[in-house]
Formats: sequence, structure tokens, C-alpha cells
Amino acid sequence: MQLDAIVVGGSFAGLSAAMQLARARRRVLVIDAGRPRNRFATSSHGFFGQDGRSPEEIKETARTQLAAYPTVEFVDGEASRAEREKDGLAVTLASGKTRLASRLILAFGIVDDLPEVKGVRERWGRTVLHCPYCHGYEVAGQRFGVLATSEMSIHQALMLLHWGSDITVFTNDTLMLTDDQRAALRAGGIRIEERPIETLLGDAPALDGVKLRDGHRIALDALFTGSRTRMASPLAEQLGCAFDDGPFGPIIRTDAFKETTVPGVYAAGDAARAPHNATWASADGVTAGIAAHRALVMADVAARRS
Repeated sequence: MQLDAIVVGGSFAGLSAAMQLARARRRVLVIDAGRPRNRFATSSHGFFGQDGRSPEEIKETARTQLAAYPTVEFVDGEASRAEREKDGLAVTLASGKTRLASRLILAFGIVDDLPEVKGVRERWGRTVLHCPYCHGYEVAGQRFGVLATSEMSIHQALMLLHWGSDITVFTNDTLMLTDDQRAALRAGGIRIEERPIETLLGDAPALDGVKLRDGHRIALDALFTGSRTRMASPLAEQLGCAFDDGPFGPIIRTDAFKETTVPGVYAAGDAARAPHNATWASADGVTAGIAAHRALVMADVAARRS
């Protein structure tokens, strides 16, 4: 049986999209690989009505509510391939089974490629952080470091000034500062450390500081970094969707209704926008779900008139 829609991704964006379709009584399948980007964080902040709850708890509540709709189906697994067929859009699971739908929503998210510094990975989402709006309040007033990955690291360091004043930027053989950048950082009272980091210190996920390659130690309580990102799934590329260059990595190009450059294929969440946070991901999912439903309605009307 052909579905009305398949949603690839079962986190904030995907479940929000599926909810709109479920409430429109459309047959929708949610395929969830179970690897949301925010799985490393213990709590979600700044999300309306959910501040302080764990991302996993929010997701499970939403999934339980969505499962109450009789037209919704879930598959816990990987979507390995997507392609257009004569009768719709086909998604093949890692198990080998193929499902067909009239519309497809890509909400599979992105993967963070973390800086290759010893100790970063074990602390990611706890004391090594990416977003001051998500995590800044909880570490406000403490000693911050910014591990540079690109020009955006200067912006990140300056943004942190409303959460603290004890800030050090580590260029780490990655960023060559211009005179203007140095002047901006110094105007904010931000220290510049150009000696590279050897390792992070402390009993992970706690952070006590960093040890530089020359043996010098600098005390820190939190380290912010802007990781490079990549797609968590090859489906958009397989379908021929266009991409744009985002500030941290590629993003799927969409219009105002979250439709990609491939008709009938929508994208929502971190894979299709910059910047990122839970609220934007959920809102984009709502937009994509409603847009996909409206397209289904118009297709039905056109079929009846022909």
C-alpha cells in the first residue's frame, strides 16, 4: 500500500512534521535510526514549555503522543536509499524492504565533526559545548575557552561576553587572526592563546582546563567550539537535492515551505537550516508537514478534475 508520506528522522523536526500529517488523517511512516544530534546533551534549554527536560524525554513523549494516531507507523532502522519511481518516492531500508509514498520529508539531521583534540569527544554536550543559547546560562560566570575551528569562532567568543568575562580563544593552529579580529577580542577583554592544545584536563565529562603542547596549563570550566557538520544520511544527495554552503557545513536548499529543489521532497531541521536549535527544528517540521499535506490535497483535487 502506498503511503501519503514518509518522514526520515524521528526527532524534533521529524515528529513535528509527522504530527501535522497524522492530524490530517494521512498515512505516514516515520523511519528513525535512533541517533539524534542532541543525544549527548542531558537537557534541552530555550524550548517553549520544555526547558530543562532531556531531549530523549521530550522525544519519547512526542513519539507516544504521535503513536496514538491510527494512521501512523514507525520503523526503527536506517533508510539507506531514496529514489523517485513512476508512482511516487521510494525509500529502501537497511533491511532491504522498500516503502513507497507520495511525499517524502527529510529530517535526518546532521553529524558534528569535532575538532581532533584529545578529550573533546568524551565531554561533548556536557562541558564542551557549541551554543551559548542552549548551554550558556548553566555555565554563566565561569571560565570559558573557545576552541577555534573557523572565522565563526571570533563571533562565538564575542557572543559569550553576555554569559561571562573570563574568556580565552585558542587558535590551535587553525585560525590566523587579522589585526581587526585581535582588536575586537581585546576590546572585549578576551585573551588570545596561540599555543596549541595537547589535551583537555579533568575527570570527563567534567572539565578542569587544558594542557598546551609546551606543558602549560590553563584552568577552564567550559569549552565552546563550532564543529563542522555534515549530512547524517546520503538520501538528499541520492535524490539530487541542491545544497547551499552554511556557516558550519552544507545545508539542503529549501523554499519558504521547506520543499527542496526536488518536487515532492521536503527537508526540515538542522539538515536544512542554519543556525540550529530545538525550537527551529520543530517549527520547520511543522512547516514541512503542513506543506506536504497541502500538496497532497491539491494533487487529489487535480486528479478528480481530470
